[in-house]
Amino acid sequence: MMDQWPLVLSTALIASSIAAVAGTGGGIILLPVLINAFGVRDAVPMYAVAQLIGNLSRVGLNWPKIELRVVGWFALGAVPCAILGSWLFTRISDTGLLRLLGVFLIVSVVVRHLHPSMRTTFAPHWFVPIGGSFASISAIVGSAGPFLAPFYLSYGLVKGAFIGTEALGTAVMHVTKLTSYQWLGVMSPTIWLTGILLGPVMIIGSYVGKLVLDRIPINVFVWLVEAAIVSFGGYFLFK
Repeated sequence: MMDQWPLVLSTALIASSIAAVAGTGGGIILLPVLINAFGVRDAVPMYAVAQLIGNLSRVGLNWPKIELRVVGWFALGAVPCAILGSWLFTRISDTGLLRLLGVFLIVSVVVRHLHPSMRTTFAPHWFVPIGGSFASISAIVGSAGPFLAPFYLSYGLVKGAFIGTEALGTAVMHVTKLTSYQWLGVMSPTIWLTGILLGPVMIIGSYVGKLVLDRIPINVFVWLVEAAIVSFGGYFLFK
């Protein structure tokens, strides 16, 4: 186990840096490594601990640009559905869900370009069902970050506003997930400790990503995020 720590820590640094730039994608990189090292049942809640720390660091780095109204609507749907998803995590398989998510991600980018008006007519209260759907999926399969990106882009959030708003909403969801996991008996001292040990690396990655983010033009940022969405959609679809 100890011989895998260098890989786990280096992957956590890369994953957090990418998430700080693109607002998504960290889980797709880090989760497989954690699953290989600890097994899927420990890796999913372990990742939630590490991600909570990483998201809180991105909140701090982007606080002035966060859209609190969006976070509020998101949390309204995310909190109850995170509890439900945590319960389902202990009972169902995720293969079919991953494939459906993959199709959705790819289609969402295509639709966004076919109907540009979606970019300016996205209402904040839509984040209630979005938050609910995302929280359910995230609690079951560990990460569904790419699911959110098209909606934040459509609402008009880019760069620091996108990263910070997504991070705060997701942090609320992770707190709910971890509380539910603990109540359901999923958590263990080892899971908590390992996730916390990954925390400082996630914070460093967030800082590195923030330095990169501040130097990326907005149009390049949007294209990078959409390219990541399609890539992760393909990963989910054919996983």
